[in-house]
Amino acid sequence: MKLKFTIAPLGLVAGFAAYVVLHPGVAYAEPRMAAGMVTPFAQAGVYSIDTMHTSISFEINHLGLTNVHGRFNKFTGKIVEDEKDLAKSRVEITIDASTIDTAIAARDAHLRTAEFFDTAKYSTITFKSTKVEKTKTGYAVTGDLTIKGKTKSITIPFKHYGPYEMKGMGDQPARIGIIAEPITIKRSDFGVGSTAPLPDGRMGASDEVVIRLAVEGILDKK
Repeated sequence: MKLKFTIAPLGLVAGFAAYVVLHPGVAYAEPRMAAGMVTPFAQAGVYSIDTMHTSISFEINHLGLTNVHGRFNKFTGKIVEDEKDLAKSRVEITIDASTIDTAIAARDAHLRTAEFFDTAKYSTITFKSTKVEKTKTGYAVTGDLTIKGKTKSITIPFKHYGPYEMKGMGDQPARIGIIAEPITIKRSDFGVGSTAPLPDGRMGASDEVVIRLAVEGILDKK
């Protein structure tokens, strides 16, 4: 979810937690078709993720007081659609873990250390689907999310938009949009940071991390 989706979260240990406050480093992207009508998959097609119009972001609670945000800035991925045979549909995402962006350079550097994402050893976060299925409101993709060498199966419900062709603008391939429902993972499942409470028992940063995905894909040329 290369749905070298992998996604991820952060937290700060005890004393450092009170100092850190996550917030967005760059703007978010939402698929252009989000305001349009939800659509089924194309009959068959392979789409490359358009990084200019895709957002892989996360949200974590700080001190039980606020929800703060961050994102990953570099990633690649493929979406394979086949409405007639969903077993042939798949998603793969690979994220460059070192591009974590919370808008504070010192904190981002700390998050790259072995205490958190250990990006020198685990350079990528990946998502590889194992199943795509229809739901009452759209679709759901189940797959293996790997962060810091640890793999967990997660399910991501999403809505599909398109394909959309930019007619009259040259030889433009078709595009699709995917908006996932927010999902929650635990950073403790992946060994990212400590979940030890502060001296007063309060959590510096929540174990739970909310992941948000908005993806635009461009049809590969045959």
